Amino acid sequence: MNNIRKVTNDLYWIGASDRRLALFENVLPVPRGVSYNNYLLLDEKTCLFDTSDAAVHQQFFENLAAALGGRKLDYLVIHHMEPDHAAQLDDLLLRYPEVTIVTNNKVVTMIGQFFDLDLEGRVQLVNEGGTLSTGRRTLHFVNAPMVHWPEVMMSYDDCDKVLFSADAFGTFGALNGNIFADEVNFATEWMDEARRYYSNIVGKYGVQVQMALKKAAAFDIQTICPLHGPVWRSDLALFLDKYDKWSRYEPEERAVMVVYGSMYGHTESAADALATMLAERGVRNIAMYDVSRTDVSVLVSEAFRVSHIVVAAPTYNNNVYTPAENFLNELRIHNLQNRTYALVENGTWAAQSGKGMRAIIEQMKDSKVLEPVLSIKSAMKPAQTEQAQALADAIVADLNA
Repeated sequence: MNNIRKVTNDLYWIGASDRRLALFENVLPVPRGVSYNNYLLLDEKTCLFDTSDAAVHQQFFENLAAALGGRKLDYLVIHHMEPDHAAQLDDLLLRYPEVTIVTNNKVVTMIGQFFDLDLEGRVQLVNEGGTLSTGRRTLHFVNAPMVHWPEVMMSYDDCDKVLFSADAFGTFGALNGNIFADEVNFATEWMDEARRYYSNIVGKYGVQVQMALKKAAAFDIQTICPLHGPVWRSDLALFLDKYDKWSRYEPEERAVMVVYGSMYGHTESAADALATMLAERGVRNIAMYDVSRTDVSVLVSEAFRVSHIVVAAPTYNNNVYTPAENFLNELRIHNLQNRTYALVENGTWAAQSGKGMRAIIEQMKDSKVLEPVLSIKSAMKPAQTEQAQALADAIVADLNA
């Protein structure tokens, strides 16, 4: 059974969702599944935007055939060669041998890396500023390298004012009939997954995202069609503002998250005590996470949201407790910047975790560590209350600065 929805005049969503997938890219948990979005333009010429993941092979081709309604497929625009959007390219070329591939040079190179296909006479190259006429419409192409692969490009329909944004503006989560962001409670039920998608998939490439946003600003965009998640046809400024903040590494909120690692509960107890002191000083909505039990993709996402990050970790093998070390390294790898950290270290005979955590944080641009570092031996004692109070005061003072 086909599954199609109209997006604008002559443009149809023909995507599919995978609710069985446990790990996106075999790394990131997707408890709500993921959608693979495809779009078909039925102008004087027909144009398909990207193919799809192998997991939704049958649904994709059923949707495509039904939407074409017996018409030939004239063009296939390839924005991005990652297999979740390109795995079915070889099958598509067998089923629609007359189709012309419209893409850039880097995509063509990657096609040769993934497939053994004879593309002689089957490719129309478009690069920065290139156009394609489908009849009443002209598609304009802009390159968006490293958002999040080097070959990525976007296209813009100047008639219906639609931006086909590739992986930009994507979101984790299967689409359940409601394909538009205004058909769901996006701000309350989808934004966390949108942030987790951005921070873990695209977050490293803030500079490149800023460049793409500047290019997009040249167009009058009324609809955004991403390759994952809901389509945007209203309140575009909400999501554009989020992308602008995220890609400039500007916190969404002046807020505190506490991430603790604890082998036997003593470091957790110290983290709880510090959180209580912050609450007593008026800090609201403190987010607290056990680094050993929370997937690191959630922690990375939260770090993109907040301005202040407390990390409490014991010493482990004369270094940082492994899950906490991994968390901080993930922040570094994802290029997080402009954050304030407070540290709690623990060590029964040699407290070294604070030194190790500071060394990682110092590699992150425009990041600072507040003083004092709360250092405990085995378990926090009443005599250390004053030091903990001083750290809480420092956090609140910086939060309110």
